[in-house]
Amino acid sequence: MFTGIVEEVGKIDNIIQRGKARIFTVRSKKLIKEIKIGDSIAINGVCLTVFERQTDRFKVEAVEETIKKTNLGDLKTGDLVNLELSLKLEERLGGHIVLGHVDTTGTIKSIKKLKNSWIFEIEFPEKFGRYIISEGSIAVDGISLTVAELDANRFKVSIIPFTWENTNLKFRKVGDRVNLEFDFFGKYVERFLKTMEVKLWREG
Repeated sequence: MFTGIVEEVGKIDNIIQRGKARIFTVRSKKLIKEIKIGDSIAINGVCLTVFERQTDRFKVEAVEETIKKTNLGDLKTGDLVNLELSLKLEERLGGHIVLGHVDTTGTIKSIKKLKNSWIFEIEFPEKFGRYIISEGSIAVDGISLTVAELDANRFKVSIIPFTWENTNLKFRKVGDRVNLEFDFFGKYVERFLKTMEVKLWREG
């Protein structure tokens, strides 16, 4: 489990294709001091497991399903990625609960610079619209953000200077794909209501 508060921007040092999976070597200056083999780490919001660690880098593997469902398949050597280690029980929840299970990808349609912020407009598959609400939380490439505006298949988020400087959003451009994880509470509510509906129907 994660919070959506990016701890470091790492750099893709190497990518190896192994069958339909990919092995990523990620350079890290800050988190590498804490990372241990077997740790869960979010890379652009995708929960992966560290299987090798060196002095200034670590390795993770993304399987075929993860590659298809996220933007990890778009990554190239030299790309910058958001990193966050899994949440410890004694830590504060600074953003919102993020599982690291990406639902889908969205496409950046516009980036608007304001005086003290940036507005990103992101398009997403309309079928996921039931999981997103205005002023609700959403994870974009692993970053906990608040939905400022919402349409049927687009939403806008406002990026403050701190987030701009401490994530990979400052390197994003229109047309880029970003990983999206919708608030998991909505998914549980939907599941509960469907279960209750079936139960009531059976009881007649």
